[in-house]
Amino acid sequence: MLSDKSRPIIEATLPVVGENLPEITKRFYARMFSARPELLDGVFSRANQKNGTQQQALAGSIAAFATTLVKNPGTLPEEVLSRIAHKHTSLGVVEEQYPIVYEHLFAGIVEVLGDAVTPEVAEAWSEVYWLMADALIKIEKGLYSEQANNKMWANWKVTAKEETGEGAYIFRLEPADDTPVTIAKPGQFVSVRVRLEDGLRQPRQYSLSESIYSPTERVFTVKLDEAGEISPFLHRNVNVGDIVELSNPYGDIILEEEETRPLNIATAGIGCTPSASILSALAERNSDREVLVLHADRHEGSWALKQQMLESIDKLPNASIKVWLEDKNGSTESLEAFEGFMNLADVQLPENANMVLCGPLPFMRAVRSAAIDAGVSAQRIQYEVFGPDLWLAA
Repeated sequence: MLSDKSRPIIEATLPVVGENLPEITKRFYARMFSARPELLDGVFSRANQKNGTQQQALAGSIAAFATTLVKNPGTLPEEVLSRIAHKHTSLGVVEEQYPIVYEHLFAGIVEVLGDAVTPEVAEAWSEVYWLMADALIKIEKGLYSEQANNKMWANWKVTAKEETGEGAYIFRLEPADDTPVTIAKPGQFVSVRVRLEDGLRQPRQYSLSESIYSPTERVFTVKLDEAGEISPFLHRNVNVGDIVELSNPYGDIILEEEETRPLNIATAGIGCTPSASILSALAERNSDREVLVLHADRHEGSWALKQQMLESIDKLPNASIKVWLEDKNGSTESLEAFEGFMNLADVQLPENANMVLCGPLPFMRAVRSAAIDAGVSAQRIQYEVFGPDLWLAA
């Protein structure tokens, strides 16, 4: 709860702090990695630092958290904090790192805002930071305690590497040692950490795309992203027999076993991976739940998990799918698809349905807005973000 003393100060300074947060976070990361370069070895993504997405994510989360405290000082945005905590735990973030972030973040604030950071302003924004940090630490400790082991990373061996669609591979892995394995929930992800050619370890998160309930196999699908570092390395350098490090499974966009209300799943591109695991789990349970799958892709050949998803849908008596392709040239006659971008105007969404979104941020913003306009409750829409989480629901 934000104190009565700090609330008016945060409210008054939020516009100027928010305006300067991109520069503040840029300086923060530069300072922190200069002082603590080991944090770039296995925790923070170097690629996200270079392209600015990490700075955007931090700036967006701080500004939105502070805004929430000003508007509703007695509450915390639990849903978004949970999403951030799941990402943190998949990277091995621990309580001891929060004071390091605080030190260099506030040094960045003073660097950028100078004399405007009076003792009163510094105290108020410190309160905001520690409210957010303490909430995350509490959630993260709980998530760590739920795992079958207390290891941040475990070794897994690649048993298969299969091409799927255009520019994507399915990786199948088995445990490479006797570390106890946490059974994943449909929709969850793991962080994959590899040692790049220059010796630096780098992580990236990938949704588990099948074999969710297996204690002896992890399966994830990787679309090539030439602008990144991990997916090109996995595509070109990691093969059957190689060892990579995996985190325990995390992610709060999961399939609840007891839930029976209708489910809408809307995905785009490689964002189909968590929906593929959810559909596999529903098919494995012989579920009679009403499920509507909405998927958009560039063309049929670029749909990485088309066959797996269609097979799962065929096994579900009350499931259906609608597909949008930017380019229908070369599409098979068996696949009925609309041409262009996903459009919910002519889609009859089930009443009282839950909805899961995964794909590029602009796609999720547009579909979320359209779904709300169509009568889907905002509280029933969940989404998974891999990249800069700019508080989609704010």
